[in-house]
Amino acid sequence: MEKLILKSLYVVARVKYPNLRKDLRYFVRDNYYCKLVQGRYIVRDYVLKKKYKVISYHGEFDQELRYVLPFAYWHHLNGTLLKTISAKHTKDFYFFSPDHEERFEKRVWTESYAHYDVPNMTHSNSYSFRNWVQVPYKAHFRNDIFVYDKPLLVIANKYNIEWDQPPINFLDIPTLDQIIRTYGAKYQIVYNRPLPTQIVQDNSETMSLNEHAWLRETHPDVILMDDLYRQYHPSVARNYNHLQLMVYANANHFISMHGGTAALASCFGGTNIILSNPNWGMEHHFNEYENLFPKLSGATILHARDRAEVLGYLRTNY
Repeated sequence: MEKLILKSLYVVARVKYPNLRKDLRYFVRDNYYCKLVQGRYIVRDYVLKKKYKVISYHGEFDQELRYVLPFAYWHHLNGTLLKTISAKHTKDFYFFSPDHEERFEKRVWTESYAHYDVPNMTHSNSYSFRNWVQVPYKAHFRNDIFVYDKPLLVIANKYNIEWDQPPINFLDIPTLDQIIRTYGAKYQIVYNRPLPTQIVQDNSETMSLNEHAWLRETHPDVILMDDLYRQYHPSVARNYNHLQLMVYANANHFISMHGGTAALASCFGGTNIILSNPNWGMEHHFNEYENLFPKLSGATILHARDRAEVLGYLRTNY
């Protein structure tokens, strides 16, 4: 029955979006099915309204932030959330959960394909926000610890294997140097690129950019998240994710990279410049930097297609 429904929904996607690339219609089809599956729970969600929903996920961090957490938070507000299950060091992301279990040691990117019971679980141009509510991370984690004389500017960089290719979306050292020299006097810059031992990994192998030592030597005024972790763990920050939530909650200016890095920085309001090469990833095809990412917190999202556009957005907005 499921296969038949999926075939029918693909036909609907093809008719509704005849100019959409063939392989992209599968995402639209799956999104339709995710919304259809929610019909199974109408009585539980809107009539009985007792705690029943158990949400388990250990796929990509990006999708957890975009789809799973707002769905779980909706159930929390609805009074129907019973338990959440995710990867190691995610308890603070699910601060609202009555019972959160950190069951998984590693993320598996293909695991997300099994989640038709989570609405909006795929890329799409037809998102539904009926069972989706932005999680108030900024309000919950705002603090008086990570406060400085100048406003914070968080540079959330990455240097990973992407789509089985060498790193694509990242700020190299010359670009970092230009940003820091130009904006270091106005902002307290915090540089964040987690080490493989500090977060739960998925299929995206983290590589060495050798920028941490360079930053400490060349730009000692820049605060490294890695140094904050050494200073405040475990006395203040329970783990690296908790530290990120606390620092980000005090910031209104971000530069981030395609993927989970961009999604996390989009959860805290303010302005987020996202470096995302339009030749890779599905976000561009579905205008998700306009129809989804701003909804994560009300943030202003500026999509930079290359490093030159990052610098351009900085000049006009920061």
